[in-house]
Amino acid sequence: MQSKKDNTDCKFIFITGGVMSGLGKGVITASVAKLLQLCGYNVSCVKIDPYINYDAGTMNPTAHGEVFVTEDGGECDMDLGTYERFLDISISKEQNITTGRIYSDVIQAERGGKYLGQCVQIIPHITDNIKERLRQISRENNLDILVVECGGTVGDIESLPFLEALRQLELEVGDSNTLVIHVTLAPVLDVVGEQKTKPTQHSVQELRRIGIQPDILAVRCTSPLTSEVRHKISLFASVPEQNVISCHDAPSIYNVPEMLQEQHIVNAIGNKILLNRSLPLWGDWKSVTRGFYNHEGTVAIAIVGKYVSLPDSYVSVYHALLHSAAQIRKKLQVEWIESEKFEQTDKPYSIEYLNKFDGIVVPGGFGKRGSEGIIRTADYARISNIPYLGICFGFQLALVAFARHACGISDAGSAEVDPKARHPVVEFMPEQRETVKLGGSMRLGSHEINIRESTMAESIYRTDTIYGRHRHRYELNRRYLDILEKGGLVLSGFSDGGKRTEILEIPKHKFYFATQYHSEFGSRLGKPERSFLAFVESASARA
Repeated sequence: MQSKKDNTDCKFIFITGGVMSGLGKGVITASVAKLLQLCGYNVSCVKIDPYINYDAGTMNPTAHGEVFVTEDGGECDMDLGTYERFLDISISKEQNITTGRIYSDVIQAERGGKYLGQCVQIIPHITDNIKERLRQISRENNLDILVVECGGTVGDIESLPFLEALRQLELEVGDSNTLVIHVTLAPVLDVVGEQKTKPTQHSVQELRRIGIQPDILAVRCTSPLTSEVRHKISLFASVPEQNVISCHDAPSIYNVPEMLQEQHIVNAIGNKILLNRSLPLWGDWKSVTRGFYNHEGTVAIAIVGKYVSLPDSYVSVYHALLHSAAQIRKKLQVEWIESEKFEQTDKPYSIEYLNKFDGIVVPGGFGKRGSEGIIRTADYARISNIPYLGICFGFQLALVAFARHACGISDAGSAEVDPKARHPVVEFMPEQRETVKLGGSMRLGSHEINIRESTMAESIYRTDTIYGRHRHRYELNRRYLDILEKGGLVLSGFSDGGKRTEILEIPKHKFYFATQYHSEFGSRLGKPERSFLAFVESASARA
């Protein structure tokens, strides 16, 4: 068994943010980690979220973005998906640290008598818990470098305990074992037409007040920083000019590591934390990213869902499609369509609107709103022979659509949408019936799936056993299994000893495939998830 490292063997890189949210700290975190991984280091990432929620599981995806599901069943911030896609590793739910989780641990410890006689306070008890979590992650993963993204913006009340913990950790492990990258903004006002440095200056001042001096500034901007602006930021922020990194807009987030390395960021990191390897061995990374631009045609995909008003709600679905399109040298063209629009009969969103697309994806969702639009979408894809890929909710409502329109059960429904449905083709999972708490109580994480021989699923995955990540409370009601199969539906994947249905397909269709598991979470750059790749290949043949 591999021995665990001492805390002092691991270097820590802290990514903080200033000025405003949404600057791309997650992409910069993943890009820095990727560069260090390409240098041969064992690297992983942590996302700190200062909200009081225990995890992201009960948050609105249109406000917070996608809930990313880890293999070990965590309902986590979407940035963990970015880390996994860049690093091609699986990340634990323990690597998403929230205020709610920290306070819960400390309160439980206090109730258990750990702090007898003490007045439990933010300093040292909360900050000690944060530091120990980071050390534990570094030990358990035997890491050379841990990159820690601190969510929120410097100056937020919620972030203060975490920034204080990072300051203390910097002092405890030594200056040569820590590095701070601060992400800021250099906006351009249309009326002035020049990059402004004042937001960055003030953000660095705020960080200094907390006791943290940044070593590198990653400055977000629409176009590359000018030499004058770079010099001015260096002067006012007390950061070497070569450590002021321009993070300008790029064609794809997968170009960001290359952009950073063109400005020698690994050298800047290595000089501070004494790394002896500073030249990334790019391998296939550059050639794979070139696939986003060397196109041989376009493939047009409709993503019909409940939360498409914020595309980040389905960011893993989008990237799985992007990986697949790049693999076959197609330009991906996506249109996001609210499923509710297909519950209306007026144009432009009559159901026939879907004819313009080469393929249709219906991703996950919950609840009644927009469900009939999804059922209509699933049925229209079936009768029109348009490639269809359903995920979770898109799997369940495809079952309902097939039962209604191919098996003659006109009042078929889902118990989630209509608890009083006469024919609940999709039912509440038996073990969920006693559930009281909503948070963290679904069927979560990776589960083994057995695939039937001589099926589309077997030809796609080329094996009889796969693993898929789950997040659901409802499943196929097995009382309807025979009726569905007699109608022409093939149920080709099962889990939990055959009692749970995981995959459906229609053999006579051009491509009609849906999964109960969230296949999108397994897609990687250069290694697209197989069902997504098969779907995009089929859609491109229709183009």
